[in-house]
Amino acid sequence: MPFELPDLPYAHTALEPHLSGDTVEQHRQHQRAHIDRLNMLLDGDALADGTLEAVVRKAQGEAFEHAAQAWNTAFYWHSLKPAAGGGGGAPTGRLAESVAKHFGDVETLRARFDVLAMRMFGAGWVWLVQRPDGRLALAATANASTPITGDDVPLLAACLWEHAWYLDYRDNRARYLEAFWHLVNWEAVAARLK
Repeated sequence: MPFELPDLPYAHTALEPHLSGDTVEQHRQHQRAHIDRLNMLLDGDALADGTLEAVVRKAQGEAFEHAAQAWNTAFYWHSLKPAAGGGGGAPTGRLAESVAKHFGDVETLRARFDVLAMRMFGAGWVWLVQRPDGRLALAATANASTPITGDDVPLLAACLWEHAWYLDYRDNRARYLEAFWHLVNWEAVAARLK
């Protein structure tokens, strides 16, 4: 059964003014292209009958690249929440306690996340992850690489591919990251904690 482009968890314009509807639509076109290419690559392959996550974990080469980009992007959309609907702000509860334990406070987490994102050469992703021992950590992955191929549990992702921000912020990755923090879905991040 072919993979399909999943629906957004909100309207494509709901992230405005931080991410425009045009940016979201352009990003979705890239996501659709990855899914379409993956379906073509897996036509007749037993992997096509599994979940997208299973394909990411088992595929190699071009099939891995397209599957991982599709998975990472879907995860990214669910890491965001419209600011008008409660996105942004700070974590609460057990997540806030974990952030305080491992980073000191959310401002330090954000600053370290941003430094990692600004130092990332080229395209990729920055992640807040939970290590197998429960610690929170940050990770940067190039291109389509993703924490789900290892032992870390991804909690939050920021896309560092230019199509995630170029229409809105041109070459200013720092302004995109500032906008990103206004949209973080801390409830979704907390729900992913093990």
